[in-house]
Amino acid sequence: MKYIALPVDGALLSSEADALDVMGTLYGEAVDVIAIPVARLAPEFWDLRNRQAGLFVQKLINYRIRPAFVGDLSAEMASSEALAAYVRECQRGKDVVFVRDLAELDALP
Repeated sequence: MKYIALPVDGALLSSEADALDVMGTLYGEAVDVIAIPVARLAPEFWDLRNRQAGLFVQKLINYRIRPAFVGDLSAEMASSEALAAYVRECQRGKDVVFVRDLAELDALP
């Protein structure tokens, strides 16, 4: 799988406008996957009630960009049944990927 990985350091991401900025990093690149470190996401991003994660992901998918969230979300998933269910459901599909590290992403077909 060919992808571009965002650096771990940088501004926190959370909004649809941030998703557009992320898409800008792919300009001129022949990839359709962007690896996003979970450390780059604002803490409220994973509170599914505020819809930030859904809107962010949907913006990327609308432009045929597959987000791969890279990092450990075990604490967030332990405190949110909704998030745990969302991650499980995403893992069944092909549009959104959650992996522990880039080596795991590299191993995906």
